[in-house]
Amino acid sequence: MNNLRHMMRPLDFSVEELDQLFDTAADIERNMSSYAHKCDGNILATCFYEPSTRTRLSFETAMLRLGGQIIGFADASSSSVSKGESVADTIRVISSFADICAMRHPKEGAPMVAAANSIIPVINAGDGGHHHPTQTLTDLLTIRSLHGSLGGFTIGLCGDLKFGRTVHSLINALVRYKDIHFIFISPNELRVPDYITDLLKENNITYEEVIKLEDVMPRLDLLYMTRVQKERFFNEEDYIRLRDFYILNEEKMQLAKKDMHILHPLPRVNEIAVEVDNDPRAAYFKQVQYGLYVRMALILTLLDKTDAHMNHGLLRKWT
Repeated sequence: MNNLRHMMRPLDFSVEELDQLFDTAADIERNMSSYAHKCDGNILATCFYEPSTRTRLSFETAMLRLGGQIIGFADASSSSVSKGESVADTIRVISSFADICAMRHPKEGAPMVAAANSIIPVINAGDGGHHHPTQTLTDLLTIRSLHGSLGGFTIGLCGDLKFGRTVHSLINALVRYKDIHFIFISPNELRVPDYITDLLKENNITYEEVIKLEDVMPRLDLLYMTRVQKERFFNEEDYIRLRDFYILNEEKMQLAKKDMHILHPLPRVNEIAVEVDNDPRAAYFKQVQYGLYVRMALILTLLDKTDAHMNHGLLRKWT
């Protein structure tokens, strides 16, 4: 791998590079069959130290759709970490087997440690409450595809804004685009962290914080709903008290613009009523499809397979 590159956070790619990535994803959407053998002979390792359904299966499906193969583990108990193996040692071993690795870990910075000790590209598939870059790429592609551009809109982010890594990553990524107004909708206990609002102030980006969703619904071009994450709470009483704070239903949807789009990183618990699924503005299942396309594009990009010069799973040696 001559030009080894990783994806730890969306800001690792320039705006221009993201445009190219999204163009590739859009082409995959239109011409899926033409990508069926792009990764013949290549192997993706999915190293997931905490539970995941959508992200892990999306990565695995992406590699299979590209003609590659997959290895890996779905939780820490089925890996050598249960014997005390470090992330650095695990990735050194994985690097001997696979061509690219997607890693999810409950500890912030763990995928970065892996990247520092790897001779294959490492993709951060979520680290603690820190970053979830491929979900952010999914969100950006969804917004670009549905809204038409990555700018010129008011976006409401609703629910768990304190622990939600998808929210933090998306805000960090959108800071680089023009004419965006943020509305943060959360109970006081789950407000967006100060470092996020400080970032917006530094970049002269407007935002407001509210508690009631109904108060701002008519102004939104995009609504990004999130679940209250039980696994991030130390006190179950607090979780039970806050989990039903926001429930998006048909009554609230009547307040929204006719062309507003609803996004959600999933899984959903009950913050979006099932009755909303049939609303044409509900885009969260389309989001899942965009997630597949963007992960396919990312794998191709990191393996340097977006042009005609393709490597086919060559064995590497430590140097």
